[in-house]
Amino acid sequence: MKEISSRDVFSPLHVCKYAKMAGAVQKGPKGTKIAELFESMEYGPAPESDKTAQAWLDDHSRKLGHFINNEWVTPENRKWYETRNPCTGQVLAATVQGTEEDVNVAVAAARKAFGSWGQLSGHARARHIYSIARHLQKHARLMAVIASMDNGKTIRETRDCDVPIVIRHLYHHAGWAQLADTEMANWKPLGVVGAIVPWNFPLMLLAWKVCPALAMGNTVVLKPATYTRLSALLFAEICAEAGLPAGVFNVVTGPGSMGEKLATHPDVDKVGFTGSTEIGQRLRRATAGMGKKLSLELGGKSPVVVYDSADLDSAVEGVVDAIWFNQGQVCSAGSKLLVQERVFEPMMAKLRARMEKLRLGDSLDKALDMGAIVDESQRRSVKEYVDSAKEEGAEVFQVGAPAGCFYPPTLITNVQTSSRVVVDEIFGPVLVALPFRTAKEALALANNTIYGLGGSVWTEKLPLALETAKHIKAGSVWINCHNMFDAATGFGGYRQSGYGRDGGKEGLYEYVKPRWMGDTKQPATEVDMKEFGARDQPSRPDIGAAAVVPEISAGVPRVDRTYKLFYGGAQKRPDGNYSRVVLSADGSPVAQVAESNRKDVRNAVEAAHKGQPGWAKRSGHQRAQILYYLAENLELRREEFVNTLVQSVGGSREAAEKEVDASVARLFHWAALSDKFGGAVQETQLYGTVLRLHEPVGVVAALAPDTAPLLAAVSLIAPLIARGNAVILVPSERRPLPALDLYQILETSDVPAGVVSLLTGSRDHLARHLSEHQDIQSVWCLAESAAASRFVEHTSAVNVKRTWVDWGRGRDWFDGLQGQGEEFLYHATQCKSVWLTMGDIFAN
Repeated sequence: MKEISSRDVFSPLHVCKYAKMAGAVQKGPKGTKIAELFESMEYGPAPESDKTAQAWLDDHSRKLGHFINNEWVTPENRKWYETRNPCTGQVLAATVQGTEEDVNVAVAAARKAFGSWGQLSGHARARHIYSIARHLQKHARLMAVIASMDNGKTIRETRDCDVPIVIRHLYHHAGWAQLADTEMANWKPLGVVGAIVPWNFPLMLLAWKVCPALAMGNTVVLKPATYTRLSALLFAEICAEAGLPAGVFNVVTGPGSMGEKLATHPDVDKVGFTGSTEIGQRLRRATAGMGKKLSLELGGKSPVVVYDSADLDSAVEGVVDAIWFNQGQVCSAGSKLLVQERVFEPMMAKLRARMEKLRLGDSLDKALDMGAIVDESQRRSVKEYVDSAKEEGAEVFQVGAPAGCFYPPTLITNVQTSSRVVVDEIFGPVLVALPFRTAKEALALANNTIYGLGGSVWTEKLPLALETAKHIKAGSVWINCHNMFDAATGFGGYRQSGYGRDGGKEGLYEYVKPRWMGDTKQPATEVDMKEFGARDQPSRPDIGAAAVVPEISAGVPRVDRTYKLFYGGAQKRPDGNYSRVVLSADGSPVAQVAESNRKDVRNAVEAAHKGQPGWAKRSGHQRAQILYYLAENLELRREEFVNTLVQSVGGSREAAEKEVDASVARLFHWAALSDKFGGAVQETQLYGTVLRLHEPVGVVAALAPDTAPLLAAVSLIAPLIARGNAVILVPSERRPLPALDLYQILETSDVPAGVVSLLTGSRDHLARHLSEHQDIQSVWCLAESAAASRFVEHTSAVNVKRTWVDWGRGRDWFDGLQGQGEEFLYHATQCKSVWLTMGDIFAN
């Protein structure tokens, strides 16, 4: 027999040749000869042992209760839920179905623990989180197996993705705990966090909530998804083993309704939710007016844009990661494939060929690509979507799948943009492909969705990739990759994909409040949602209002001045042609102002959307120049504004001068920040560059308080336009004149049409129409009204718009932290992460 030299090339053909020369007769799977395996290159089974995982379940007699105060708690007279392995149907364990009483016990434990945990030094918290990371590493294999059996995803994904990302988050946030006293010096913990996570990434999404919450000094009560409770309970046990103090992290299990009980608990300060858009909307309404902070990471319909300049083979592998990772049960799954027309058919051919190589089966087989759908009900939902596409005449390509709770990788083509499979989040291994001709058409198709969670761009032309990434309206955009995650960069959505970020420094702000702020929790104010602000309140003729037209000399009346609305860069009469009388500080009529209605809101929003895109494209320097110009013109008319304030507010002239001067200074402050908050480079584990971009929110409505009517108005307008937004301001209802005098300043300061609008009238009536409007991205209600705050939060759920409300509590607008603090920047921007890969010279 010829001796095999180390100089020989060991390709499969060479190995096969030498095996035959040796007369190899060893048997492979099912009696197959090894030589035949080298000919066919078929995979054999590579099962991961579940022995340790089964032993852990046996340790608990396969019945697991809640984990509260570092102890297993099994209340009496509770029902039980059987957790099954989706791939095999095997019953793994029974977990307790909790009640509201159990939520109360867990929240009480977390509240008690917060008293000491929140007072620990950042260094002490860092040591605890570091210990959890170390202990999870010691149990990493056990956790990977439990997560795979619990969810149905492959062991390759839990072992190589989920568990390492969780460990990375723990280490990263141990660092933020260490730095909290300096990097987050103006912020403090909220208190008790209620975390609600879904079944698709039960461990990873748990860490995304728990790590920043603990790092910032909060305690946590977690409610895992019904289908996937085991990994959360194992994580809680590991935390206790690592020495985390009792009550700091608690897990309660139960039906979906328990999530709402946790969210609305009066002693929960913050709710962090990941799940469907529908449940997110429900939680927004349920918690409205209760003084709780809320972050939502919801559904998605993420586009994958492939240009004709892309490396198609790499793009095909990227699509596999984008849509068939975790059986497509990923909120950022690249389920809408957009391919430039010239390469559409070649791309489809390559994709079909690649699909035929995907392997489905038992999740514990290390050589498989896809596991099972989490539950039969979810599998039926996916099937119904595909069947509807077939009924519409679409072309459906599928490969084989085992019997049971599996669904085959699916490619749908020849489909209309209005089809359900193009519009809806399917949450399964279903890819829809559409062609496009130009880059503008690609952007139109990519953004033709209510969602905005993620997207990817595939091209070898970096300028084209970056420009496309900038204009895709999504929280994360990957260039020549997809579904990359890291603790150092935020992940979250635009539009109906929610708000708030998980990861990075931007994610820390979801778990803190300004250091000056007290406890905001409160019972929700009673509000009739149907009647609140349903009618405007115009004034009727009143001979007592004659004082509105004072004389400038004996017998010579002052020329009547009509205060109009301001939008589209011009003064406008109100649509309803109604007015309201404004009283001076002593109660005498001083002016009449326009009474706005729904159509005026519509007109102002349309004007804002015309002006905002161009304003956002201007450089920060250009926006700063206009803010400086506003300050200059405001100071030129200082005496006029002082007189208006004295007349409206009734304070001293000295106080009025202080407010005008403070308003000028505030404009200078935001002018200075116009070109200094664009973003940063994130330090992730990617061999490449990850950019954090602070983008404008869009069109924002702001309701101003009666306190400090000029300074408050300026403090609301300035940060929004500094960061590229358009703002529709509702001035003080009682004292609108100082803000209305601004429209002449706006007209003479080169502010583009539509960037700032002023609408007067009934605050509640305008709050209603602004909150209900589908094309307003955020509402700020700092009007010192608990009822308006609750209505805005409740109604914002209609399109999951962001809100910032004061729950009826005022603030000191003259104070630097309260009137121009970091929270203004937080609410005036949204973070986008752009991932740029490298690898032409060095392969990572």
